[in-house]
Amino acid sequence: MDKVLFAGGDDVHQIGRDEFVWYVEQERGRNLHGEGPIFALYETVRALEDTIREERRYPTPQEQALVRGIRRRTFVMFEEQLQRAGDPGADPTVASAATGGDAERS
Repeated sequence: MDKVLFAGGDDVHQIGRDEFVWYVEQERGRNLHGEGPIFALYETVRALEDTIREERRYPTPQEQALVRGIRRRTFVMFEEQLQRAGDPGADPTVASAATGGDAERS
């Protein structure tokens, strides 16, 4: 988000699809609450991140892969829900086009 918020002048910054999906789902998962399968998956990621933070450690490669997979899945689910509601900007194919090649984030 810093790339967008703190860009100076006429600087234009691009992010990859993986990074976009990661940050969108990170924000949705932290800020949205509700009922249903999407929110249950958000809660799973929050619980895992809370455990990692409480244990003061870095996530394992398996935990990183799990979070990455859940975020990709919730992105598609959320975007499909937006499409059904008539949102013309919703695009679940963004996540399926993501390659998984971006660096890991927490």
